[in-house]
Amino acid sequence: VHYTGWDKAGKMFDSSVVRGKPAEFPLNAVIKGWTEGLQLMVEGEKRRFWIPAALAYGDTPTRPGAPAGDLCFDVELIKITPYPKVPADLLNPPKDAEKTASGLVSKVLKKGTGKVKPTADDTVVVHYSGWDKSGKMFDSSVLRGQPAQFPLNGVIKGWTEGLQLMVPGEKRRFWIPAALAYGDTPSRPGAPAGDLCFDVELIKVISVPKAPANVAKIPADAEASEGGVKSIVVKKGTGEKPKADSVVMVNFTGWSKDGKVIDTTVVPNDAPIPLPLGKVPAAFSSVLKKMQVGEIRQVWFPAKVILGPNPDPRAPEGPFCYQFELVKINPAPAGAPAPSPAPAPKGQR
Repeated sequence: VHYTGWDKAGKMFDSSVVRGKPAEFPLNAVIKGWTEGLQLMVEGEKRRFWIPAALAYGDTPTRPGAPAGDLCFDVELIKITPYPKVPADLLNPPKDAEKTASGLVSKVLKKGTGKVKPTADDTVVVHYSGWDKSGKMFDSSVLRGQPAQFPLNGVIKGWTEGLQLMVPGEKRRFWIPAALAYGDTPSRPGAPAGDLCFDVELIKVISVPKAPANVAKIPADAEASEGGVKSIVVKKGTGEKPKADSVVMVNFTGWSKDGKVIDTTVVPNDAPIPLPLGKVPAAFSSVLKKMQVGEIRQVWFPAKVILGPNPDPRAPEGPFCYQFELVKINPAPAGAPAPSPAPAPKGQR
């Protein structure tokens, strides 16, 4: 919906129109006047509501900042997202459902348009709803109105395996045995027990760059810089080089010696981040100052640079390989005003 609300004095207290972004919410989680009133509308309709205090926040609201008394709203209903229904085959997967060796069962509800399936190292963006064996919905990104994003190696086994069967745009139903979910007696507070059923729509796959072939082997011709850092140019740049006080916009991914990702800008935002060269460790700034805009450089950092002088004994062994792309150089931030001269010590005035 788009909406604007006023109190009896004519004061506007909220407006999605002013924010420039429609609001999305479940109808059973708003004031009573909205729950009742929106059910009178159809998509595309715009309606004015005069809502008495008893159906709003009351004459003396308990919620901090909520408007008191009777309220007036202009509401435009843009889109209705139906409440996810309990699957009719919740307990009995159809005969044409696929079954893997692990016991995971699934059925395609809507074919996807993408071509690439995610790997266990990728991050996915999905809409989903989940039910336990009793038909109780325990979680739904659809009801929250916001797709979920997470790394596939950080979820239950049934999801890690199941999402790798899908392509973007696809919607699939999964019947996940307890052993691939949270178990029959979950250790995580609030987690659902037993076999579970999920409807999942795969919206997007965010692939983390794969480790280079020489991730664990520093080339003999690598260029040395401060702090025992070594680097090679993977792709030459064509732009300017940053200065000591520049703020650089970079994309990067770092790997341990065995090729596992330890850090990346690809997830969660898939966008470069700013690094003020005057504030990052010298081992980093010395390399970044060598680069040109558009350049991609592969860098090997000693373990102490990444982990510090007293690393956790469980931490992976270095050196660590990073790949930096210098996207842009932002101007250095303006300095603070010069301080006033300090008063001369007594006896020197």
